[in-house]
Amino acid sequence: MKEVDVPASSSQNEVTLTAAGRHKSRLSVALLLTTTFMAVEIVGGLWTNSLALLADAAHMMTDAGGLALALIAIRFSQRPRTPRNTFGYVRTEVLSALINAVVLLLLTIYIVYEAYQRFLDPPDVVGWPMLVVAVVGLSVNLISMKLLSTGSAESLNVKGAYFEVLADMLGSLGVIVAALVVVITGWQLADPIIGAGIGLLIVPRTWILLKQATHILMEGTPPEIDMTLLEKALLDIPGVIAIHDLHVWTITSGADAMSGHLVVADMASAQTTLAAARDALRTSFGLIHSTIQIEDKALQNTEVKRTF
Repeated sequence: MKEVDVPASSSQNEVTLTAAGRHKSRLSVALLLTTTFMAVEIVGGLWTNSLALLADAAHMMTDAGGLALALIAIRFSQRPRTPRNTFGYVRTEVLSALINAVVLLLLTIYIVYEAYQRFLDPPDVVGWPMLVVAVVGLSVNLISMKLLSTGSAESLNVKGAYFEVLADMLGSLGVIVAALVVVITGWQLADPIIGAGIGLLIVPRTWILLKQATHILMEGTPPEIDMTLLEKALLDIPGVIAIHDLHVWTITSGADAMSGHLVVADMASAQTTLAAARDALRTSFGLIHSTIQIEDKALQNTEVKRTF
């Protein structure tokens, strides 16, 4: 038997560096912008009596919370690993993304409920101040989206924050439309209609984020990994006669891991087989953190059978 851990680097600092960590300064700037304007929108929403503006402020509040959670997750993820937490705390970013998604869905439910109440008893909405605040909010959202766009492609945590800012940008557009309708036509129901629409617009993307975070926490196979092709690539290595206990999962965004047992015909070729397997995993599937056990058929037959 030969069990070898073959990460690209055994450096602790490299293992605990997450994709989100590379965008910490951008997240911080986005949080400052969002928090500042959130206060402006709350005041503006109460002043103008606009549900659309308050809904947008609520999204801003969720944005601020999501960005703060993202930064907290980065801080935890950079803590050193311990005997009790051998991967460190890198998965806190996935928990952060999950919390963001759940909060957004709950917030949407509340906004729709409030819109229903306003349909029954439409309040008077002050259009011009509502319009000014919404235009400024749109500018803040666009700046924050620009800051987070690169990181959203690398980190689930940053993606969650980006989606929240995107939702708020759409919300600001909605508030502008509602304000223009109120100013031009005086139709007050435009405000609760747009307010409900703001809440519902983000549901599809939030649902995707929720599924992604849950999939990682359930140790699901990364979507970019085809297990059939991976197993075939390993079986094509000369000397490999069987594979079992093959698993691929995501530790955190940008950090996938693999473990498996390779049964070989001749244990004398274990080192050669291991090197070939490591090369195939790295070059064809981008898997650089792998734990591979090389064994012969006699050893395989003595192992306790597992259901996972």
